[in-house]
Amino acid sequence: MALIVIAEDEFLIADVLSIMLEEAGHEVEAAPHGLAALTLVKERRPELVITDFMMPLMTGLELAQAIREDDELSQIPIILVSGAQASIGRAHPEMFDAVLDKPYNEVRLLEAVDRVLDTKLAR
Repeated sequence: MALIVIAEDEFLIADVLSIMLEEAGHEVEAAPHGLAALTLVKERRPELVITDFMMPLMTGLELAQAIREDDELSQIPIILVSGAQASIGRAHPEMFDAVLDKPYNEVRLLEAVDRVLDTKLAR
């Protein structure tokens, strides 16, 4: 279905998220921090980015800013999945197409992915 880049520094969470998305038919590339995710986004041009907020080297907000500032990448939708920092994401709707609080369940995550991808296709 879609190529999705995940930026998540917690390996267990990244693995679970990857499995959920792959079982839903998506191709997934995972990065351990925002800087590595930005490199993947530039190389692979995914249909969607899912990012944590707090990560080493580059936060999810910094990743979103870098994507939005690049004319070739700026239309890629971004979903923020975060615990305590989800409110920061909600305060920046220009950066994130959706925000999910951790912990999230599989149904809510897949609904958000479908909604964001459907919106992208409708553009």
